[in-house]
Amino acid sequence: MTKKNEEAVRVVLVAAVALIDAGGRVLLARRPAGKDMAGLWEFPGGKVDSGETPEAALIRELDEELGIETWNSCLAPLTFASHAYDSFHLLMPLYACRRWQGTPQPREGQELAWVRASDLARYPMPPADLPLVPILRDWL
Repeated sequence: MTKKNEEAVRVVLVAAVALIDAGGRVLLARRPAGKDMAGLWEFPGGKVDSGETPEAALIRELDEELGIETWNSCLAPLTFASHAYDSFHLLMPLYACRRWQGTPQPREGQELAWVRASDLARYPMPPADLPLVPILRDWL
């Protein structure tokens, strides 16, 4: 429930994943022109649809966005972000994944980069992603 005199806030659930290759690098995707926050780098993932689990959303999004396949057993919950944007509040669990089938390909106009954890802070990201960087850096 909300406090008196506060407006209800729309909460958006988005699942994200840190794909980690054999060398310990993390995959980032750059938001393409025409999308909100274009040009910023983010962890792959997307909105969780009604009736969908975060894991199922990631499996779907990784297939749609990158053309790779992974499984629930390969998605390990790592941390989450909670961030208030102007028109909604974003809740974003971040999973770690070291096993998938296929080679990530940019299927939605995004640019991809494999980045060492120590270099993640050099990539401009949406505000919600920023607190995830030191957690991931320290974990890797």
